[in-house]
Amino acid sequence: MENPQACGTSRIAGCRFSLYPMADNFVEVILTALKEVDTSKVWKQTDDVSTCIRGRISQIFDVTKAFFLHAAKTGKHVVMSGTYSIGCPGDSEGDVFLVENDERLNAETAAAIAQQAACQFALYPMGAGNYMDVIYGEVQKIKDQGVNVTSIHYATRLDGDAHAIFTGLENCFSNVEKSGVSHVVMTFTISANSPSAKKGDK
Repeated sequence: MENPQACGTSRIAGCRFSLYPMADNFVEVILTALKEVDTSKVWKQTDDVSTCIRGRISQIFDVTKAFFLHAAKTGKHVVMSGTYSIGCPGDSEGDVFLVENDERLNAETAAAIAQQAACQFALYPMGAGNYMDVIYGEVQKIKDQGVNVTSIHYATRLDGDAHAIFTGLENCFSNVEKSGVSHVVMTFTISANSPSAKKGDK
């Protein structure tokens, strides 16, 4: 029988994510954010559990950041959790979107949204023999960009401006991909407007 997830050869990136607004009108928050984000440069599929987008790295991060910020600007406590991946030996659906350029369609509207956030992420450079050195190096680069970095069990915590956090995540992901690692995976959970933010957070 033919394998529906036959290996592809492209370097298409992807992210599968879910958004959780802690509000009675959670459906409205999700649907409104989706309408406000331009996804024309990515392949997109949404079901009752999550949304998957695929395309160039720049476009994947443009869309996920914008979606999170548009939901967070409501002032509701929102959490986004997902997985970024490139080099996965799986399907190549959506490869046509690799022809898109790096112009970010959501950059202008997202830039107007000021938002503090907290994020926990984990980086997995698949096949890198010195993977811990790779991870430590990228975490240090995020810290050098002015994001508050804390070591926690099974992840690294980032606190600060949401734009800086997403920039740090994207740079981390891109740097490892450019280093020649065949398969890069990065998991993340980012939260805004939490009523239980850790002491000292605003």
